[in-house]
Amino acid sequence: MLKPKTAMVLAAGFGKRMRPLTATTPKPLIEVRGRALIDHCLDGLAEAGIEEVVVNVHYLADLVEAHLARRSAPRIIVSDERAKLLDTGGGIVKALPALGEGAFVLRNSDSFWLEGVRSNMEWLMAGWDEDRMDALLLVASTVASAGYDGRGDFVLTKEGLLTRRAERTVAPFVYAGAAILHPRLFADAPEGPFSLNLLFDRAIEAGRLHGVRLDGLWINVETPRAVRAAELAIAESAA
Repeated sequence: MLKPKTAMVLAAGFGKRMRPLTATTPKPLIEVRGRALIDHCLDGLAEAGIEEVVVNVHYLADLVEAHLARRSAPRIIVSDERAKLLDTGGGIVKALPALGEGAFVLRNSDSFWLEGVRSNMEWLMAGWDEDRMDALLLVASTVASAGYDGRGDFVLTKEGLLTRRAERTVAPFVYAGAAILHPRLFADAPEGPFSLNLLFDRAIEAGRLHGVRLDGLWINVETPRAVRAAELAIAESAA
């Protein structure tokens, strides 16, 4: 199975939970240990062999574009959502023509991880089987994470299938902001803004949403408090 060579990074949101830091700085440019969140993300994609990345922009888009222009790898294509923010699903639909006909990697710009004994991007790519899957998500243990205090998203079966957390319960795994998606996932997708979760739920019903477990420590950076937690986790890992 050929490894994806293209990716999309979601970087268009307002970062409301990150205020006041995002009052003048777009969330993807918030720094953790002296490096912008989006650079943590793009560096990992480059190391995984991704050659071209589509990055969507909306809030303080000029600053994000100027920052991206200083990078040499991977090649960056900007998907401009200045006129209308399209949410996670709509943003990808707009970018599909630039992502090619095959499977591509999806990354959130506000999370990354400290590797365990294996590369998580390589592990994700090795697990991809487009005959059986429309989407393969990297999922992290809710107890092996920094900056996350939610109730989890998914249950992961022994066969690698993902199912949603039942209402009023907790689930052992949370989406870690990295996935491989096939363009057919977006067949009959709604027009305009919509959440990617709609298509994940469709894939669950079809038995085509799979997951692999992240090895290492997942770092979710959605609040100023989470920035401090992330920096502490990185410092402890280097000690």
